[in-house]
Amino acid sequence: MRTTVALLFGGRSGEHGISCVTAGGILGAIDRERFDVVAVGITPEGRWVQASDDPADWTLVSGQAPTVGDHGAEVLLPSTRHRPGEPITLRTVDGSGRVVPLADVDVVLPLLHGPYGEDGTLQGMLELLDVPYVGSGVLASASCMDKAATKQALRAAGLPCAPGIVVREDHWAQEADAVLAHLEKHHALPWFVKPARAGSSLGVSKVTRPEELEHAMKTAFAEDPKVLVEVGVTGREVECGVLGPRDGGEVRTTVPGEVRIGEDLAFYDYEAKYFGKGTVEIDVPAALPDAALEEVREVASRAFTALGLEGLARVDVFVTETGEVVVNEVNTMPGFTPYSMFPVLWRNMGVEYTALITDLLEQALARPLGSR
Repeated sequence: MRTTVALLFGGRSGEHGISCVTAGGILGAIDRERFDVVAVGITPEGRWVQASDDPADWTLVSGQAPTVGDHGAEVLLPSTRHRPGEPITLRTVDGSGRVVPLADVDVVLPLLHGPYGEDGTLQGMLELLDVPYVGSGVLASASCMDKAATKQALRAAGLPCAPGIVVREDHWAQEADAVLAHLEKHHALPWFVKPARAGSSLGVSKVTRPEELEHAMKTAFAEDPKVLVEVGVTGREVECGVLGPRDGGEVRTTVPGEVRIGEDLAFYDYEAKYFGKGTVEIDVPAALPDAALEEVREVASRAFTALGLEGLARVDVFVTETGEVVVNEVNTMPGFTPYSMFPVLWRNMGVEYTALITDLLEQALARPLGSR
């Protein structure tokens, strides 16, 4: 019997377009002999609409990411939770205002990046409806969306992270001079200023002089009223893909890959990640000694477990000259286009893109509903 998958993408965050491109990749690769697909887009304003399931409609065009338009039929969720073991019925509102069935869905694949999708909000809604879905649950998703919370949990598990401070927008407005004085006294430059709850390096700035901090904070606050200011770590930027265990086994990790940037980039920012800005080279596997590669995999596995993650994650670390592995970020819904680091890492392990999608859906379907 074929399984019906609802693909959710778009959303209200600044990563809307990248989510749409991810959906295009999934639509083009999912095993259509095993899975029927219902594409549901979420507009930037938060309206759920029936979307095209043609991968060609969700690709970059002249460097521009697609957007979920407001012209599709509105998709309605059930008003009550469904019975375990039965599909959940999605409905639409047709042109005459009638509510009509759209599809009976067995599992949801949320492809939303950033707030209102990757941060536990969507996961909580699906939990209320008892709908199986791919990825981590409410607490793990929320914790990993908040970089400060992530690092608190990682430090408690004995995993090193870059030192830094959290600054709230209202506190900055009143005490900017005091914040700057604290940073100058306790934290060496450069500093990385990051929105605490945004992804894809949106709103991130590298500060090499104290007078640059004000602009960097303004840029970060445009994305989130909670900002993290961290000391820059000197090391090689290495990423490791992680999958949840299967059949009672252990957490699975990839051989890590490395992101190498040219002198024309200050760091691996949003435009460099998605729109070809600057000189970027991706090495899979990373050109590190075997012992260092294994240490990265061990740290990634420990981070996945310590944060209570499920399904998938990409763990980004720095490997310093002394061989220390310092965790930078943990992504519970990493970029998932065919050319994104996460699928590329698994392809290097012999797991092709289509098989990777199937693995995630099978994990979601096998996971018990309710508290776990």
